[in-house]
Amino acid sequence: MTSIFKGRDQPVQPHGRFSSAVPTPVGATAVLDQHLRFTGWSREAEALFGLASEEVLGRSADAVLADTETGVGVSAAGGGGAAWSLGPRRVRRGDGSPVSVSLSLTPLVLGAGATGWLLTAMDAELAHREAVGRAMLEGLDREAPVQLVVYDTDARVRWINTAIERQFGTPLEDAADRFLKDILPQGEVLEEGEGTATSVEEIVQSVARTGAPVIDVRYRSTTHLDPHHERVWSCSYFRLQDEDGRPLGVCEASLDITDRYVARRRLALLSRASGSIGRTLDIRRTAGDLAELVVPEFAEAVTVDVFEPVLDGQEPQRAGTRPALCRVARADPAAAEDTAYVALDAVRLRCLAENAPATDAATHALALPLKARGATLGVVVFARSRHADPFEHEEIQLAEELVSRTAVCLDNARRYTREHATALTLQRDLLPRALPQQPGVEVAHRYLPAAGPAGVGGDWYDVIPLSGARVGLVVGDVAGHGTGAAATMGRVRTTVAALAALDLAPDELLARLDDLVARTGAPPSGPAEGEDQALGVTCLYAIYDPVSRHCVMARAGHLPPVLVTPDGHAELVNLPAGPPLGLGGLPFECADIELPEGATLALYTDGLVENRQTDIDAGVRALCTALAGPADGQLDKTCDRVMTRLLPQPPEDDAALLLLRVHALADSLVAMWDVASDPGEVARARSLACNQLAVWGVDEAASFVVELVVSELVTNAIRYGGAPVCLRLIRERGLIVEVSDGGHTSPHLRRAAMEDEGGRGLFLVAQLTQRWGTRYTPTGKIIWTEVSPVPPQLPGAFADEQFEL
Repeated sequence: MTSIFKGRDQPVQPHGRFSSAVPTPVGATAVLDQHLRFTGWSREAEALFGLASEEVLGRSADAVLADTETGVGVSAAGGGGAAWSLGPRRVRRGDGSPVSVSLSLTPLVLGAGATGWLLTAMDAELAHREAVGRAMLEGLDREAPVQLVVYDTDARVRWINTAIERQFGTPLEDAADRFLKDILPQGEVLEEGEGTATSVEEIVQSVARTGAPVIDVRYRSTTHLDPHHERVWSCSYFRLQDEDGRPLGVCEASLDITDRYVARRRLALLSRASGSIGRTLDIRRTAGDLAELVVPEFAEAVTVDVFEPVLDGQEPQRAGTRPALCRVARADPAAAEDTAYVALDAVRLRCLAENAPATDAATHALALPLKARGATLGVVVFARSRHADPFEHEEIQLAEELVSRTAVCLDNARRYTREHATALTLQRDLLPRALPQQPGVEVAHRYLPAAGPAGVGGDWYDVIPLSGARVGLVVGDVAGHGTGAAATMGRVRTTVAALAALDLAPDELLARLDDLVARTGAPPSGPAEGEDQALGVTCLYAIYDPVSRHCVMARAGHLPPVLVTPDGHAELVNLPAGPPLGLGGLPFECADIELPEGATLALYTDGLVENRQTDIDAGVRALCTALAGPADGQLDKTCDRVMTRLLPQPPEDDAALLLLRVHALADSLVAMWDVASDPGEVARARSLACNQLAVWGVDEAASFVVELVVSELVTNAIRYGGAPVCLRLIRERGLIVEVSDGGHTSPHLRRAAMEDEGGRGLFLVAQLTQRWGTRYTPTGKIIWTEVSPVPPQLPGAFADEQFEL
């Protein structure tokens, strides 16, 4: 191999590749004259044949080297003046033992016009191995499909075989004494693991230095014969060294694995599609996933178009109609700038018209319909530059599989979009559009539906006007998402509002709601299995009285509210925990706290303070931090600040926030008197009420109605209720009249017959007031009424009558 590694001033010759590269092993030699008599006998011949030169010189070659089996001599096997070779023959050595040798004769000019022969003898087995070796090397050079390169220790090319010349179009004389990076500057080593060298030169130098072979390095490049198509080779490297172990260079053996590599990449592309397409339930994002996956590995450009109804979650196409297409994804990096999108319209339209794959060889385009569950959602067009190969049958099958998976994911996203829109519409329709303005309180609220794939949840909030200028506050959460959770939320919210109208205490209201949820949310049997269940509902209900500034609240599995004092300190309210609604049988406890003037109460759901990255305790602390600080005047700004800080990204679950800033009613707007249990006190009560109404400037018509109401309610309290009797008037957006007594029997409204002497008083009260009702206290009950500043006209037969009190 020494002639392969000639100095740089002696380049390898392109011809006689192995005649100079691989020397013939030296055997025994002898010289014969023109009559084939020995005139020279080497020491190697003495050792091989066991005959000294004195025993051979002058003798005929036929006598010394005759075949012991056939008797054929040397002269009988040759002819003419050309060199010839005698195949293996058995010759008798000097000691009589046979030896198998291979002989060859080469003409010699002995001087002075004399001629002779050079006889070369070699052990037959050694000669056979030499012939096989030379044939193998010749085959590797000219016939082998394996591509071979020999580098010197500096990684310069010293020799290449014919297979490389045929594929790369680079002859040996152009490649010799050059680095591979200079021959193929566009080539690259494909890194498939940590520690992979970045260039062939690094690999060769490392192998030459360490002697450790390197197996299966993937190398990619175009060739001079085909500059527009990349090929991939699997290359292995091993060190070449001399008899003393000194490195001479490195041999590279490579195989073209382009087809196998492409097939493996196709399978890998299909495998990645399972994890990368359809990661979200967003139509545009899903289409973008396909575009990002296939460009530029599979195609230089891609467009994804869907019918417009699909974006709204509707069926893609109705009978007899052709909706317009809407482009939802497009990928065309700079490498595909020569792709003509205008020319792709024809193949796109043909695909939609035939509802089948369509190709265009002129534009190297492939169009496939997006079909899922029997419906066509749109079309995908893959495009390649004019220098690339057109789509083959296997590639079309791969594209069909990718598009099929994308179509299923798009249809799932379409269905989710429809269900999400339905649930969101239902949720927003069931939530209050505007909260009522109540005396003594400022209210602000925010609601953000879930943005994740789970869909809209069942969070709700409400502000409920109650008797006596009080206000009911409720916030709750229904477990689950979708239309079922939204419908359940609506049912529970309506129930809370109905129970609140009965003026129930928070613990009693939650107890009745718990019983209702336990009955309606019980696992159904029979055909009702599909109904939504109201299990897993949490709720917090509070009642604030602006007259006393007391707030009574209870919770059922819900998070406690946050109280922000006027000086800006925020902390959780110590509110006894209750079980979630639906468990049944467990009591709920109330907490009664006095709220300072200007304090803020924050009610919220867990979606505001809990997500996958933040636990609920940390979220509650963050909420307290966001609420802390002096009041900035407008609760709406506080709501916005809290939502921005706690939910910088769309929430994974519904999030609701209800803020209530409390104020006490002025003492001048409330009047209260104790009334003795004596029928004669009725006139005094009317007089006190009239005097107070005069101070407030109430007109005569409204004062008349109040006198009538006070007379009727105080009379009933003294007659049927018992001590203690108390009369209270409140001036706030009208007139509130309350009469309390020690009885627990509620009056009932009825229509008296013509012959009845009584029973008309409460009927008149109901007709002349806006609302009336009863609420119970620990010591009795309160009959309350709300009188409009402009009282209504008396109905029916009472319209023209005059009443004297």
